[in-house]
Amino acid sequence: MGEGPSAMIPLINLLDVLEPALCLAALVLLIRSGQLRSYRYVAGFLATRVLSASLLLLLLYPKWLWNLGLSWKVAQIYSVYFAVYWSSYALEAALELGIIYDIFRLAMAPLEGLRELGMIVFRWAAAISLALAVTAGFGPHFTSSSFVVHAVSQLQQTQSVLTLSMLFFVCFTIKPLGLSYRSRMFGICLGLGLMAATDLVISAWMSVLGVQVAPLSLVSGVAVCIGLTTWSVYFGLPEPKRRLILLPTTSPFFRWNQISEVLNDEPGYVAIGQVTLDMFAPAEVEIMRRASAKM
Repeated sequence: MGEGPSAMIPLINLLDVLEPALCLAALVLLIRSGQLRSYRYVAGFLATRVLSASLLLLLLYPKWLWNLGLSWKVAQIYSVYFAVYWSSYALEAALELGIIYDIFRLAMAPLEGLRELGMIVFRWAAAISLALAVTAGFGPHFTSSSFVVHAVSQLQQTQSVLTLSMLFFVCFTIKPLGLSYRSRMFGICLGLGLMAATDLVISAWMSVLGVQVAPLSLVSGVAVCIGLTTWSVYFGLPEPKRRLILLPTTSPFFRWNQISEVLNDEPGYVAIGQVTLDMFAPAEVEIMRRASAKM
């Protein structure tokens, strides 16, 4: 029986093959549930993951390239692998931000005022995340490859923090918002939160202990497969109907929503300056003429 990192390689290879299959299964179940429009970013994330994971898996075993008559060298294969990995990683981070955006939008749908204010805050947080990611890409030894690695890694870390924040928000407000732990919104947050927490742990692990490819790949692969399985279960099972929200007048949610609705209302308008008759419709002129005659 093998010991050390070499003993993990067969399991890592199994997880690499299992991941695109789980992504495809979750995507099919999402389409069958009839909620593809509500969770469009989830569908985009799963489709991206299927394509990227499949392509990366093929690049790890390049014999099929040579069978097709492509005489690619190892350096060329590595360049393609690098481009596919980091471009898909960046796209997945952006789609995960979209998933969080959709979850908040759907969860807060009954409280229109709070939803509008929260979405404004979320847009600012997303913009700041992108700015931090771009800034992190510039370092003392700046190259195009180092910029991509640092920028995408920073974006992924920021997205992971936002995902965990959204998971805590849904957990603490699930009953006031009329949801349950069987709701698909909670299931999506749970699966994505598991993957986000694993990414943060791996980032901390790498910063303290350095790069350890086999253990990190194993932990990441297990977390991703569990998260995707969670999504498949929630998409496959029937979702309970959302309860009617009944808030007492003393509830802070009710008060905050009222204030938010007032802040989001369009202001009234007052006519300033000289008013002429041609600004009014004939019927309005006739009403004013009759009112003046009565006075």
